[in-house]
Amino acid sequence: MARALGEELVPSSELQDDSSSLGSDSELSGPGPYRQADRYGFIGSSSAELPGFARPQVKIQCRKGIPSSLRARCWPLLCGAQVCQKNSPGTYQELVASPGDPQWMETIGRDLHRQFPLHEMFVSPQGHGQQGLLEVLKAYTLYRPEQGYCQAQGPVAAVLLMHLPPEEAFWCLVQICEVYLPGYYGPHMEAVQLDADVFMALLRRLLPRVHKHLQQVGVGPLLYLPEWFLCLFTRSLPFPTVLRIWDTFLSEGAKVLFRVGLTLMRLALGTAEQRAACPGLLETLGALRAIPAGQLQEETFMSQVHSVALSERDLQREIRVQLAQLPKSSPGPAPQPQTRLSGAQAIFESQQLAGVRGGTKPEIPRIVVQPPEEPRPPRRKPQTRGKTFHGLLTRARGPPIEGAPRSHRGSTSFLDTRF
Repeated sequence: MARALGEELVPSSELQDDSSSLGSDSELSGPGPYRQADRYGFIGSSSAELPGFARPQVKIQCRKGIPSSLRARCWPLLCGAQVCQKNSPGTYQELVASPGDPQWMETIGRDLHRQFPLHEMFVSPQGHGQQGLLEVLKAYTLYRPEQGYCQAQGPVAAVLLMHLPPEEAFWCLVQICEVYLPGYYGPHMEAVQLDADVFMALLRRLLPRVHKHLQQVGVGPLLYLPEWFLCLFTRSLPFPTVLRIWDTFLSEGAKVLFRVGLTLMRLALGTAEQRAACPGLLETLGALRAIPAGQLQEETFMSQVHSVALSERDLQREIRVQLAQLPKSSPGPAPQPQTRLSGAQAIFESQQLAGVRGGTKPEIPRIVVQPPEEPRPPRRKPQTRGKTFHGLLTRARGPPIEGAPRSHRGSTSFLDTRF
């Protein structure tokens, strides 16, 4: 484990420069009113800047990154949103048509303009981006009134709307809140506190020097972990890297969030020089937010994330240990990590079991990509050089018929009477 997650940073000479995901400079060289968005929809290449049922082959492909043209089809399949939408026809339309709770509607309205303000979808208050975000968040407060609205749901729903229609984005949000991260977005956030304790235990075991430094300067996990886990790193990492994290997270579950967090800790505080430069709480928190952008590019960063020696079994064992240490008199409901499903494979099996119990035969999700059509050979033009149109017509009719010639009008030619 120590070798898979060492405390020394990768030398900068070994970092790969994948500038293809950072946007084109030629798109941003024009004057302000005419600037174009990059391939992720951000104005001014903000996507690369730091903002304030998985079978083995599917798992491998998701780790390599889902193509942008297929995310709208893969994400609902991976998280089970497609089955939820099929089993609840018309539910989203009823929720959108219903009046929302005034308390939540006011809070949601204040947060709309804060979600990716430099993205072309969310620039205008009357645009389809902000209006779709309002509908999705309002629908969730009506779908789960006991949970209501959490501000961290805003950026999560916004990323979903960048790739999906509002109804599919709503069901994906439901699956993230109830299947991947249950207890995260409720009024007590009991699962966030539990995962914070689990993260510190994993940090003590895998990065003991970093853990000791955080204890010495008084940096607790609740000072940085909620922003990472609740928002699924949408506010902490470059947007291309966020998409790659989401591809893996929807495939493998919450353990990906812990792997990403441990990787960020190693990049920010992995060496003795980095820890010496952070003698206090503010300097340490600043170091976590000031990791060089070159080390956060998707290919380089995700290769380090996947090398973290943290399996689902290790995570579940640590969760059981932390649950046993929780005081019985703690306020709020007790965390229920057993309701969390570990990725697409577990979700698919759960939906299959529910379908069998309901008497319906579950469908196996599949994505069919039509191959491009073969180009047709160009049509050949007839060889008419040196031939008259009258000659072609006579040859097409065949040899002349024996007998009396046909009578024509006096001064009218054959072509005039024919056409």
